[in-house]
Amino acid sequence: MMKCATRTVFANKDFDGAIRDGADELKKGGLVVFPTETVYGLGANALSPEAVKNIFFAKGRPQDNPLIVHIAEQGQLDGLVTEVNDMACALMDAFWPGPLSIVMKKTDVIPPEVSAGLETVAVRMPDNDIARGIIALAGVPVAAPSANTSGKPSPTLAMHAYEDLCGRVPLIIDGGPCRVGVESTVVDMTGEVPLVLRPGDITPEMIAQVAGDVRVHPSIMGEVEAGEVCASPGMKYKHYSPEAKVTVLTGDKKEVAKTVNTMYHNGRTQGKKTAVLCLDDCAELYPDIKYIVFLGKDAHGAEAALFRVLREMDDQNFEAVLFHAQEEKMGLAVMNRIIRAAGHEIISVKEEKV
Repeated sequence: MMKCATRTVFANKDFDGAIRDGADELKKGGLVVFPTETVYGLGANALSPEAVKNIFFAKGRPQDNPLIVHIAEQGQLDGLVTEVNDMACALMDAFWPGPLSIVMKKTDVIPPEVSAGLETVAVRMPDNDIARGIIALAGVPVAAPSANTSGKPSPTLAMHAYEDLCGRVPLIIDGGPCRVGVESTVVDMTGEVPLVLRPGDITPEMIAQVAGDVRVHPSIMGEVEAGEVCASPGMKYKHYSPEAKVTVLTGDKKEVAKTVNTMYHNGRTQGKKTAVLCLDDCAELYPDIKYIVFLGKDAHGAEAALFRVLREMDDQNFEAVLFHAQEEKMGLAVMNRIIRAAGHEIISVKEEKV
């Protein structure tokens, strides 16, 4: 893919101009970075194989990793999928527009470049006026993964996307910070029971309240089995990783803190620039830590902060990140992202018996 000049348009200064410029770029087969409520997306006309191929080139993304198709209104589903069953309709009514992507059987109008050759496609309607405005004016569904180079933390600010994709995309629409901070929940609705393939701000419990039942794919907290076909992005590859080595520590809160303190001070003794990431309620456990970042008080706070903080670790040249995990308070989405950022480097700390 040839280098190109990258232009940034600020939607807070010219909302209508930003919508128009984004739609025009999509219409002519170009790439557009645009904000959503989750993270910034890198969009192309989902019906154009050539345009979609450029997404993979710009990101350096493996082509067996499917993309999510974004629409502006539910009527755009017509012709994209073969069937919208009653349960899928119920989930759309409950969560669209919003951070929920629904996997359904696709029609032939969706090119294999979008679906990674699968017979299914994930579709969502973002809860962001800029995103929906661009899609509506372009008049086409938009295939869009996160607007980062493959493997890096997803961008929650336009400047993050610029850092990764400057010279690779012609247009970035700056719509300010993303509200949610992690990618959408992906749920497979091709079976009788909703199957969560990637966790997000819409939790399995929220889905179960609508559907009556829900299943969670085992790879969410583990690894995909060799040869398994993945119907959702975020399942197969190491993702969301800063340059620093990330280690996740789980277990009893106070015992984890003891281990983190020891590892931190050992790292400092060796001259390794190390940071600790944790929730606000861990502050008293780390009185002597110089580099500590608090991710908020709950899952929503941690989701909103996580990718921004991981990028800040790179900006400040940290070599190691120790992540004090509190699985119940942080939620499934944050745990899934940080485990993948760590490449499954997890230490389970056992409580000492007296």
